[in-house]
Amino acid sequence: MQPKRNFEQSSTTRCFAAVLLFGQVWLHLLLGKTYHRKILEHMVSAGPAAISPVLLVSGFAGMIFTIQTARELVQFGALNAVGGAFALAFCRELAPILTASIIAGQVGSAFAAELGAMQVTEQIDALYMLKTDPIDYLVLPRVIGCCLMMPFMTIFALVMGVIGGAFAGFQFYRIEPETFLESVRDFLEPTDLLIILLKGFIFGVLIGVIGCSWGLTTKGGAKEVGESATKAVVTTWVSIFIMDFFLSLLLFEKPTF
Repeated sequence: MQPKRNFEQSSTTRCFAAVLLFGQVWLHLLLGKTYHRKILEHMVSAGPAAISPVLLVSGFAGMIFTIQTARELVQFGALNAVGGAFALAFCRELAPILTASIIAGQVGSAFAAELGAMQVTEQIDALYMLKTDPIDYLVLPRVIGCCLMMPFMTIFALVMGVIGGAFAGFQFYRIEPETFLESVRDFLEPTDLLIILLKGFIFGVLIGVIGCSWGLTTKGGAKEVGESATKAVVTTWVSIFIMDFFLSLLLFEKPTF
C-alpha cells in the first residue's frame, strides 16, 4: 500500500506543478521573450508531422459514425437528417477530442520524454548555468506551437471526417453527398466553428503545458522518463475530457428557467 500512496502524492504534486507552469507560461508570454525559430520547429512537429494519423483516424471515425447513425435513422425514414446528427455530435465534439487525443499521444508524449531526458541528464541545470531560462527556451515554444497548430489540425480533422461521413452515407445508404452536406450546413452554425477553434486552442494549451510539466518534474533515469511520457499522455487525456465537459456545458447548454 505504501508505493501506491507515494504514487498518488507524486501525481498530485506534479499536477500542481502543471498549474504553476501554466501561470509561468502566461507570465513569460506577456514579457515577450520568445525564440521564434524554436516555435516554428514545434509548430511543424504539432502540425505537418502529425497530420497523417489525424486525417486517417478522422476519416474512419466519420465513416463509422455515419454508418451507426444512418442504421438507426433509416428505421424512421429520416436519412436526410443523418448529416444533421453528424454535425451535432462529430463536428462539435468528436473531431476536437480525437484530434487532441492523437496530438497528445504523439506530440505531448514527445515533449515529456524530451524534457524528461534533459532533466535526468542535467541539461536543464546547464541552461541555468548559461543564464537561459528553460521556460523561455524549452516550454514556451512548445506551448505556443501546440496552441497555434491545434485549431488548424482540428479543422483538417473536421473536413476529413465530413468527407468520410459523406462517402459512407453514399456507399452504404445511397445518401447523396449534396443531401448529406446540406444537412450538415443546416445544423452547423458559424458560431459552432468558432467554438471548435476555441476548443482546439484550449486543448493545445493542455497538451503543451502538461507534457512539458511532466518532463521537467522527471527524476531518476531512463525508466522514469518513459513513465513520465506515459503519465503525461494519460493526464492530458483526462484533462481534455474534463475540460470538454465544462466547455460543452458553458457553450452549448441553454439555460432553463
